[in-house]
Amino acid sequence: MDLLGYALMLAGAFFFWVSGLGLIRMPDVFTRMHAGAKATTMGSLLTLAGAACVAPEWAPRLLLLALFILLTNPLSSSVLARAAHRSGTQGARLAQNAYADRKSAPAVAQEGDDAPEAQS
Repeated sequence: MDLLGYALMLAGAFFFWVSGLGLIRMPDVFTRMHAGAKATTMGSLLTLAGAACVAPEWAPRLLLLALFILLTNPLSSSVLARAAHRSGTQGARLAQNAYADRKSAPAVAQEGDDAPEAQS
């Protein structure tokens, strides 16, 4: 079981290395964020799975940590990408910008924005 755990940790380290390489090589903030978020999520999960194989008594805690990473890493990268987009950061090869006209729109609709007018 230890050998499997070490192999999983090595695979996780490989994903961390690929993530670092992606952060250096990618042309703009959005592709760097994609490379960083996806690869580090997988690297973290593989490393935690390897640690669970090496130390099974830690498996419940490591499972909770893996669930936390699965919930927060994609969410935080989405929030960062949205903030970068709203601040005016341009992508290197952004072919279509579906949110170009919404840049100044509020994130949450105000009360009564789309309410039908009262008839007298």
